[in-house]
Amino acid sequence: MNIHEYQAKQVLAKYNVPVPNGQVAYTPAEAVTAAQGLGGKLWVVKAQIHAGGRGKAGGVKLAKTLDEVESLSQQMLGMTLVTHQTGPEGRVVKRVYVEEGSDIKKELYLSLVVDRATSWVTFIASTEGGMDIEEVAHSHPDKIFKLAVDPASGIQPFHSRKMAFALNIPKELFGKFEHFVNALYHAFIDTDASQVEINPLVITGNGDLIALDAKFNFDENALFRHNDIHELRDPDEEDPMELKAAKFGLSYVKMDGSIGCMVNGAGLAMATMDIIQLYGSAPANFLDVGGGANKEKVGEAFKLILSDPNVKGILVNIFGGIMRCDIIAEGIISAAREVNLHVPLVVRLEGTNVELGKKMLASSGLAITPADNLADAAEKIVSAVKRKAA
Repeated sequence: MNIHEYQAKQVLAKYNVPVPNGQVAYTPAEAVTAAQGLGGKLWVVKAQIHAGGRGKAGGVKLAKTLDEVESLSQQMLGMTLVTHQTGPEGRVVKRVYVEEGSDIKKELYLSLVVDRATSWVTFIASTEGGMDIEEVAHSHPDKIFKLAVDPASGIQPFHSRKMAFALNIPKELFGKFEHFVNALYHAFIDTDASQVEINPLVITGNGDLIALDAKFNFDENALFRHNDIHELRDPDEEDPMELKAAKFGLSYVKMDGSIGCMVNGAGLAMATMDIIQLYGSAPANFLDVGGGANKEKVGEAFKLILSDPNVKGILVNIFGGIMRCDIIAEGIISAAREVNLHVPLVVRLEGTNVELGKKMLASSGLAITPADNLADAAEKIVSAVKRKAA
C-alpha cells in the first residue's frame, strides 16, 4: 500500500525524523491559509499523487508570494499529472501540499528496502540526491552504496558511520546523521514497511538534515496490525477493479493483455500467464481466487474479469485440492448466465470432484470449451480469441 508524501512525512515525524513544516490543502483558499500559517517568504506547492517524477512533470513549484501560492495550487488541483510512473493516462491531482521553503546546501539519496535475496533490511544510499535512483544505478553504479542490517542485531552505530563516509557527510554532522538513520530504521521496522525512500535528503545551510521528500510502501499483509496506517489509504489513487477485488478477498492485478485469467494459487496463476504468453497472446489480469473460495467468490471473480473491456477471452485454470471442482463449475455457470457471456471461455479443471465439475459445465448449455491440460487450455483460448478477432 502506498501513501501520499504529506502522510509519509507525518509518519516520519512520529519517529522524530526531521521533515519540513507543511500542510495539505484541497482548495486554493486552503493553500493560501496554509502558507500564511507556515510564515516565511518562500513556499513549495506540491501535487499529491502516488507517483514519482512530479517535479519534472510540473507538479512541484516554488512560490514567493501568497498570490503565487494561490495561482499554482489552482493550476495543479484538478490537473492530470503525467509522469514516468503514472503511465500515459496520468493521475488527477485532488490535493496539494504546501511546505515551507528550505535552504538546500546538498542533496543526497537514502532509502530502506527488504532485500528479497537475503530477507534483510537494506539501506541504499547515494550522493546523487534529487535524481531517479534507477537512472543513477544505470549511468553511475559506483555511486550507489548498499548496507544490509542483520536482523539479529538490528541497527548499530557502525551502520550510520559507514553510510556517513560513503555520502561524504561532514564530520560535525555525524551525530545528526546517526539520529536520522536510527529514526528512519525504526519507522521502517515498526510500521511493517516494504520501502521508505528519502529523495532528496538535504543538508541545509544551517547544517540540519531534513527529509525533503518522502515515500512509503507498506506490506499489505501486515496492515491488520496497523489500523492507523490503513486509514491513510486513498482509494482515488488505486485501480477501482483492484479495490473491488479486495472487498471479496480476491488477489487481482490488472494487466495489459486480452485474455482474462481465473486461477487458484499464485504459483499456478503465474504459470498460467506465462503459458498464455508462450502461445502468442498476453494475460489481461492476475487473479487468484484462493484455496477456499465459495460459489459467490468465484462468481464475483468471473464478473470482475468480464468488467474489463480489454478482455476478449477467459481461461479458467483450477486445481481442486481444498477447493472442489464442482463449486468452481457452479460459480462459473451462475456468473456466466448473469452477465450474458459474450467471449470465448476455456476451462481446465483437475482435482477434487473433477468429473462432477466437468459434467456440470457440459450440461450447462453454455459455450464453454473444456481442456485436458494447461497447454491444451492455453492453445484453445488463444486460438479462439484470434478466430473471433479475424
